[in-house]
Amino acid sequence: MAMKYLNIKDVILDFPVYSNSSRLLKNTVINKFTGGKISKESKNLILVRALNHINLNIAEGDRIGIIGHNGSGKTTLLRLITGVYSPTFGQVEKNGSLASLINITTGLEGDNTGEENIITKCLIMGLSIKQAKEKMEEIKEFSELGDYIYMPLRTYSSGMVMRLAFSIATSIKNDIVVLDEWLSAGDEDFQVKAKKRLDQFIKDTPLLVLASHNINLIKSQCNKIYRMNHGNIEKAIL
Repeated sequence: MAMKYLNIKDVILDFPVYSNSSRLLKNTVINKFTGGKISKESKNLILVRALNHINLNIAEGDRIGIIGHNGSGKTTLLRLITGVYSPTFGQVEKNGSLASLINITTGLEGDNTGEENIITKCLIMGLSIKQAKEKMEEIKEFSELGDYIYMPLRTYSSGMVMRLAFSIATSIKNDIVVLDEWLSAGDEDFQVKAKKRLDQFIKDTPLLVLASHNINLIKSQCNKIYRMNHGNIEKAIL
């Protein structure tokens, strides 16, 4: 079986912003992309360099931790890895299935029941309808939503929505997992169960990329740690 890997080769990511050269818009751009490098390519074009010549070679067994201040580029890098953004220059290569746990509620619809959302979310995560139905009972049982599973999602509390999303996301095994901060869901009792499940989920994952402000969490979970600063990345010395 081929080894799993994730290679980021000299990646640059620029966000073009078109304007009428107004000072207000330029200030808005600068405030929004605090970590990026701003340049003016022409009279009506501002470029925000969100990622600058990123190189990472991640092999099976690696647990990669990404740290950095707000606006440093951590979440942008994760979104690049998951395919939300395409590089302006450079390449992202991977071998293995990838799960994005950046926003686990994405794809859930308020007018659909819990059961319907399970099917939809599983399809979004790459399962077939048959595989999604096979996962149904496991997800329902772990979520502890009872008869609410047959009710529209809009009737759920925010904690219940997170319980459902967490139960779905951690029921599907992938080769590469991308995580923005550690996940937690539900009340105190459920969080104990959720932490145990997430720990096992991560343990079983061949390759992890985790971004967090929590240095202790990064140290406890990762064997390689990188620091991001203004769209650049370097090996961290902690």
